[in-house]
Amino acid sequence: MAPGRVHARFDSPVIVKRAEPCLAPVVAPDIGPPLKSPGVSGEEAGPAATILRRARSRGMRVTMVQDVVRARVRIRRFPVPALLRAALLSAACLALGSPARAAPAAAPAPAPCRAVQAEGEAYTVCTVDLRRERVRLFWLGADGLPYSSLSTLAEKQGASLRFAMNAGMYDKGQAPVGLYIEDGRELKGVSTANGPGNFHLKPNGIFWVKGERAGVMETGRYLRSAPKPDFATQSGPMLVVDGHIHPKISADGPSQKIRNGVGVRDDGRTAVFAISERPVSFGAFARLYKDTLGCRNALFLDGSVSSLYAPSMNRSDLSRPLGPMVGAVAR
Repeated sequence: MAPGRVHARFDSPVIVKRAEPCLAPVVAPDIGPPLKSPGVSGEEAGPAATILRRARSRGMRVTMVQDVVRARVRIRRFPVPALLRAALLSAACLALGSPARAAPAAAPAPAPCRAVQAEGEAYTVCTVDLRRERVRLFWLGADGLPYSSLSTLAEKQGASLRFAMNAGMYDKGQAPVGLYIEDGRELKGVSTANGPGNFHLKPNGIFWVKGERAGVMETGRYLRSAPKPDFATQSGPMLVVDGHIHPKISADGPSQKIRNGVGVRDDGRTAVFAISERPVSFGAFARLYKDTLGCRNALFLDGSVSSLYAPSMNRSDLSRPLGPMVGAVAR
């Protein structure tokens, strides 16, 4: 046999370590005692370091993958390129590793609106986590005219609009009756006037949004705290004030209207919008927010014109021309 070629045959068990996903095994015997001349059998196995040193002194390239239990080794000559090919293949397999796995697809955001029953009445409730979605107000379009309808708003905003509803009382020209702030700009000032109608049933209040926080405050308290919000709308009356139903709202008064409103919870991180599916009393609507939805502060937005756009429910209500509207959009 020509010098410089070696072949190893193992007479006792060895450890085989596979480098996935390649099929070629990497063989790692515990190498035996100092080598005799090529082609002569070795005796009882010895330290791996000795055999490595002696093998390299004969011009052989040896790669030790792992020390294992003692083994008996018989040496024969075979072409060095075969050893090189095996070593290179094993190294390539180890370097490549297992095939990369595709990251799991992100779960779709849950639908914001759901049906809720309370005291035998049916409601649709839309809940927004302000850490995941933005709540904002809409009144005037790019042409300077009111959007007027939920369908027009949905067409202009596109798929980003998760839901929308009317957002506070307005006059015959579709302008807000009280405070209105959009994108940090005050377009209508706070009203503290007295007068007839639900808006002036004191205390009335203000719903506001600033970044990832929202609030519902009685108007006087809002003026004292001056939160400088990104969005705000004024309406009335308050439904729930610090965990108590508005003192002038009777338990079950004679006025029955389709109503909508807004409340907050979770320290202002969650905004809760609701609309009744048929006419209900002020008392029933206030108890929905206090007892069923768990809001310590809630504001009545309007009645009669109350309407909802909720694409997840295939719903887009028609109504008389609207003034301000509120909706949730993706962050």
